[in-house]
This record gives sequence, C-alpha cells and structure tokens, in this order.
Amino acid sequence: MLLRVKRKSLEEALAPISSGASVAIGGSLLRRQPNAAVRNLVARGVSDLTVLSWAATTAVDFLAAAGAIRRWEGIYVGLFNHGLAPNFRRGVEEGRIVAREFSETAWVARLRAAAQGVPFLPIRGLFGSDIAVRNPDQIRTVTCPFTGDLLQAVPPAATDFTLIHGYMGDEYGNIVWPVVRDTDDVDPVFAAAATRLIVTVERIVPHELVKAQPTLTYIPGQWVESVVEVPYGSHPAACDAFYDADEAHLEAFALACRSGDGAAEYLDRYVRHRDHASYLAAVGGIEALRAFDVAKG
Repeated sequence: MLLRVKRKSLEEALAPISSGASVAIGGSLLRRQPNAAVRNLVARGVSDLTVLSWAATTAVDFLAAAGAIRRWEGIYVGLFNHGLAPNFRRGVEEGRIVAREFSETAWVARLRAAAQGVPFLPIRGLFGSDIAVRNPDQIRTVTCPFTGDLLQAVPPAATDFTLIHGYMGDEYGNIVWPVVRDTDDVDPVFAAAATRLIVTVERIVPHELVKAQPTLTYIPGQWVESVVEVPYGSHPAACDAFYDADEAHLEAFALACRSGDGAAEYLDRYVRHRDHASYLAAVGGIEALRAFDVAKG
C-alpha cells in the first residue's frame, strides 16, 4: 500500500480552520494541551468557534482570552491546581460564551456516537441532574424499544476539526505512545470521532520505528489529515513522559488573567505567535524548556 506523506508545517496544517468552525480540543487537564496549534489560531484572528473538549485547561482558556469562543461543550474548563480558568469564566459570566456541561460518561457516549456515525447513544446517568435540565436540546428522554425502560439520548460530538497534541508520529500520520507514559485519557476516542484530525507531536520518528512496535500506535495514519512536529508544543502544560508542566509560568498566567487588561498583555507576549519558533524564543528558547524534561541529559 502506498502511504501518503502527511507531515506539514503548523501554518499549512491549520490553514483550513477559519472563523465559525467547530473544533474539538484534545488533552486532559495539564497534559498534552494542543497549545502550539491554538496559538496559531489566536494569532490569525480565528473566532466565533464552537469548541468541544474533555477536561480542558490552557488551550481553551487561551481561546477564551482572545474572545474566540462562541459556544463550549465538555466536562470541565479550569487550570487544575491553579484554580478556575479566568478567561473562560469571565466569558461565561459576561454572556460571551454559551456553555453546555456534560458528565464524563455522557461525554464519552457523545464521542462514541460520533465515531460510530450514529445519531445518538443512550445513557442513564443524568436523570435528576441539573445538567439534563439545563440542556434539554442535547439530553432527551427516550424509551428503549426492547425493554420499555426510560433512557437519555445524547447526540454525537461531531466537529469540523479535531486538534490533538501527541507524543511521537511518523510522516504518514501514525501516532504512537512512548513505552512508558502516565496516562491514556480519551485522545484515542477523540481521534476516532474526528472528521478532520490535525495532530501536533513532540517528535517525528522514522516509519521503521513505528513498524517495529505496531502495538504502540494509538492513532492510525488513515485517521490523520496532518501531522506537525512541535517540540514542547504543549508548554506551559505538560506532555507526560516528555516534560512536566511549567508551574511558575502557569501561576503567572493565572495571575495576569485576573483582569481583561492582564489577559490582553499575556496574549500579546505569549500567545499571538503564528509559528512555534517565535513562541519558543518568547519563553527563553528551547534550552530553557529542557529544564522541565522528565528524562534529563
């Protein structure tokens, strides 16, 4: 089988995403946030987005700071041990962001519905919940045709694009785990649910390495539209097994974003970078970021 090369620059890979699109954001909490990709979107002025996420942190809050989100759906947006996501919270409180929250099990059902190409999947877990009461358009009561039991139906988490930051991949878009890692989370389910999947990775590796350990491939290349090498592409968040979160930078970000003016200054300094090299220079260069490596030396 002839494999198609899918390696692109960040600018080329993200060019199809324009204002008004729906975008799924991968990663969980302060791990594998696709921050390099999001910085490019902010720098280009992409806005009016519908954003879907799992447990989102920096990537979604950067977009919120830029006023780029019209609607959000997911399970959580915050900064984990650094408190709530200040820009997202301000956007919701001021009515600029429409927020629709789901439980984890309901959200996984939505991702699986998208992956399977079905119009809904049934769940039970939100009966009696304010989540269901506040979102009647996306959580509806249905009757099981086999048992007559009452269930709840949730629609697929379908989007125009999905952004994931991965560990390693080859030029054909096969994305692989490191042998030792902290967590799997739901990125594979996000990838399976994707319509157009763009993956940034810490490192592009030879295809021969992927073939040598095929069980480490968690996103197959045929699912991927573009793969981009961006070392430290999740900074200031972590990429487990590669580097830890930059806690001092995250603390400074949370502090700056207590006000809209502070958030604007942070965006100008650290987010509005269309190319990743420009961002790396802004944070002191790649040598400075090596201080956060899990395996030093």
